[in-house]
Amino acid sequence: MSTKIEKEEITIKFAGDSGDGMQLTGSLFTGNTALTGSDLATFPDFPAEIRAPIGTLAGVSGFQLHFGSRKIYTPGDECDVLVAMNAAALKANLTNIKKTGTIILSTDGFDKKNLRLAKYADGENPLEDESLANFEVFKIDITKLTREALKESPLGTKEKDRCKNMFVLGFLYWRYDRTMQGTIDFLTQKFAKKQDILEANIKCIKTGYHYGDTTETFTTQYKVKPAPLEKGTYRSIKGNEALVIGLITAARKSKLSLFYGSYPITPASDILHGLAKHKNYGVKTFQAEDEIAAVCSAIGASYGGDLGITGTSGPGLALKGEAIGLAMMLELPLVVVNVQRGGPSTGLPTKTEQSDLLQAMYGRNGECPLPVISASSPSDCFEVAMEACRIAVQHMIPVILLSDGYIANGAEPWRFPNAGDIPSIKVNFKKPIGEDKTFLPYLRDEKLVREWALPGTKGLAHRLGGLEKEANTGNVSYDPANHEYMIKTREAKVDKIADFIPEQKITMGVKKGDLLILGWGSTYGVLESVTKELVAEGLQVGHTHLRYIRPFPKNLGKILKNYKKIMIPEINNGQLSKVIRDQFLIDVIQFNKIQGVPIMKAELKYAIKEVLENM
Repeated sequence: MSTKIEKEEITIKFAGDSGDGMQLTGSLFTGNTALTGSDLATFPDFPAEIRAPIGTLAGVSGFQLHFGSRKIYTPGDECDVLVAMNAAALKANLTNIKKTGTIILSTDGFDKKNLRLAKYADGENPLEDESLANFEVFKIDITKLTREALKESPLGTKEKDRCKNMFVLGFLYWRYDRTMQGTIDFLTQKFAKKQDILEANIKCIKTGYHYGDTTETFTTQYKVKPAPLEKGTYRSIKGNEALVIGLITAARKSKLSLFYGSYPITPASDILHGLAKHKNYGVKTFQAEDEIAAVCSAIGASYGGDLGITGTSGPGLALKGEAIGLAMMLELPLVVVNVQRGGPSTGLPTKTEQSDLLQAMYGRNGECPLPVISASSPSDCFEVAMEACRIAVQHMIPVILLSDGYIANGAEPWRFPNAGDIPSIKVNFKKPIGEDKTFLPYLRDEKLVREWALPGTKGLAHRLGGLEKEANTGNVSYDPANHEYMIKTREAKVDKIADFIPEQKITMGVKKGDLLILGWGSTYGVLESVTKELVAEGLQVGHTHLRYIRPFPKNLGKILKNYKKIMIPEINNGQLSKVIRDQFLIDVIQFNKIQGVPIMKAELKYAIKEVLENM
């Protein structure tokens, strides 16, 4: 009979080679966790190479999950539990395990070859020396147990070994007092046409569960109660999944057809994959031959009256720059989704970074200001996708939506709304006019927005192109004064969007005090969590997080003046810091981390306390 211990929160890291199925294991455990009602946050960590050498440190694939019976803001700093499928997985993650943590080791991954590939010295073996003495260590020959469970299966040895992750998953379901049925249902659907593989996976997950239940070594199970989340219907969602749903919803609410033109690039490709599954909602997807063709196809779709979307990551945004400038010159709606990753060039394709902010704001030739908005979490991607589309069609302008690899692949519970509660997005097309009337395609309304004139509409023939336009008529103009006027007008149109977005709010902490922590993007969770702890300690700290970066909310300057110091943590070299200094003429304290991983709560909290002590 096992002892059951209740925990408020737990952080688990699954780590192994890419072929060990750690991402799938983590995803299934995450889905199972969501069904229990716990709040959660995840951080998948992929190797940079598609086929990194097996058994090496560069080839380690990881998936970290933090869940609890309270509000969870981050995927956790240190792990309570590490599942290491080989020596490299242990070595790569050993420094991130709590001193009292548990390590579950697959012993077959610690033979001489694996130890050598993981850069252990000759004769050094963590399974045999005292290097793990401070941890609770479970040594399990997972490969042997998996093969034994599948000895009657017709599958080959390699196929049997691919079921090791299901054994691990079953064992963890026992350890955390879970039911297996949801995962068995998933496997049944996934392998409906591959009966042998289905039976093998189900056999292994059950074997792992019963191994924990019947082995005398394991005497403790852990239970985490549901979190006090707002009432509603929830699902676990990743950032790219939320973007897909948000873009489709925006199209439905604006009564426009959605066109998505894209070229595959990590970590944005899942958006193309996701949208391609929804033709039933009138979604049209186009996998272009390159980034330039992708954005141009979306511009063409917008010209024809569709909701034109394109998606990419940092290098692709650079390639799209000229065409985005064309869309800005044409004053057509367009949404450009940029899921940021480590750069420059191809950089760190599978690692997260916030290093495209300045490119989004200034990365085009000439004076080419555009609205820039940012998602702060996986579930927030839904709202931000809808808002980007609203701004694009109601202000006739390209909008850059910034996400990043951490948000795109991370998951959290999402309380999805009722479709009837989501407001419509009003779109006005220019109506036909008589032959006796003159159509002025760049005549503007009170928002400085021109009308959306569809090709083929009676009386609305007009000239389009990238050359400078004469005010109102849109005819080509080389007049110096007109050029300056049009530059200023297009910039004023962007600035005027500030009249149609919400004011900035303090999300956590004091509204006036010693230090304001100002953030944007995927740093939201760690900033909110750190601020909550500092306020609980009696410190005069506040946190505000930007969704709208260009233009800023109208009251942002007023908020900044309410604090003695401003700190801006970013996963870059200080890009928002430069923009804030430029626009508000104030000094800011930078906290920058550029290692391809999120900012940890402990390191940020330490830095903030140093600032407060020095004040």
